[in-house]
Amino acid sequence: MTIQEKSRALMVRQHQQVKNRQQSMLMRAAQELGLPEEISHYWNPIQGKIDPTTQTLYSRSNAAMS
Repeated sequence: MTIQEKSRALMVRQHQQVKNRQQSMLMRAAQELGLPEEISHYWNPIQGKIDPTTQTLYSRSNAAMS
């Protein structure tokens, strides 16, 4: 696997993780508010790019559990 393939795979994996985290949080909020579960399937990236605010909120943090 070339470096370019590895970097692409890493970016795709991080993109999917951000999407999954956002949808999980939306599902929890929908359940708490009694809204339909379909609301948690919201995902609206523009041209496949994640909004920088969403990226910051739902990406991994630098904190680690000890």
